[in-house]
Amino acid sequence: MTALSSLKRFVVGAVALTSVGLGAPAWAVDLEDILKDVAGVAIGGFVIDQIADPINKFINTVTLNRGAKVQGHTKVVPIVSLGSGTRIGAAQVAGPRKDGVSRVRAVAALETSFKNRFRVKILIPVDSVNPLQRFVRVQGVGVSAVIDFRL
Repeated sequence: MTALSSLKRFVVGAVALTSVGLGAPAWAVDLEDILKDVAGVAIGGFVIDQIADPINKFINTVTLNRGAKVQGHTKVVPIVSLGSGTRIGAAQVAGPRKDGVSRVRAVAALETSFKNRFRVKILIPVDSVNPLQRFVRVQGVGVSAVIDFRL
């Protein structure tokens, strides 16, 4: 049994026990939606921490083999969406200085539109895992890859 399937079972159990324990009425719910939201909030950072090093090495190997090696330092961190919806994602950040890359804790994703015709997604390397409270952009570091996680 994989860690993710164990985690899904735990989340399902926790949601069921909470509903029963709080005396919630029986509702018809889409379990997939509950799992996505609860798992995204509860374990998003944990999942990203577990895959960060292997996926960082994978991306670096792919770019090296394609002649597009990053000249500097890289690291994989969670993407925190500053908008509606819960999402699990990660990004590889890169920069010429190790101290800059090591200061990045997450990538803040801001979504907006331009002239109601273009969707714009702004990715900002930041020094906090919770940019909703506060964050500072880490200068000299950019996003070199975006990683999506399929639930």
